[in-house]
Amino acid sequence: MAPVYHRGMMTVTPALRIPESELAESFVRSSGPGGQNVNKVASAVELRFDMARSPSLPEPLRARLLARRDRRLTADGVLVIQANRFRDQARNREDARERLAEILRAALHVPKKRVATKPSRASRERRITAKKKRAQHKRGRGRVFDHE
Repeated sequence: MAPVYHRGMMTVTPALRIPESELAESFVRSSGPGGQNVNKVASAVELRFDMARSPSLPEPLRARLLARRDRRLTADGVLVIQANRFRDQARNREDARERLAEILRAALHVPKKRVATKPSRASRERRITAKKKRAQHKRGRGRVFDHE
């Protein structure tokens, strides 16, 4: 689902909008094939979004985003997305913004808290029975003695 733009705002979900002013873009020459333009056109896009200081993000969402182990996240909480999949700058810009929106949407999902449970008596017994059966099977693999 691509983000929607309206009046200088990137709409990630109906409840979450990021102002264009919070996104910083820089354009660099892309690596890889590109024909005659490869050394002239800066088609790769580097999109930076300061998650740690963004007033647009709700606090629980910011905490989940900053807690992720993401190599695109700098030490000071800036998410850096590099897009050079396409040969033209406009498509790379759109790709970078779409990837940012996907990251934000993924963090909106609050993981369920795990409830600790004890294994049932029957499941413990089944486990022990299976272990004993396996041990018996392995015990039968020993050396065979020849009694003549």
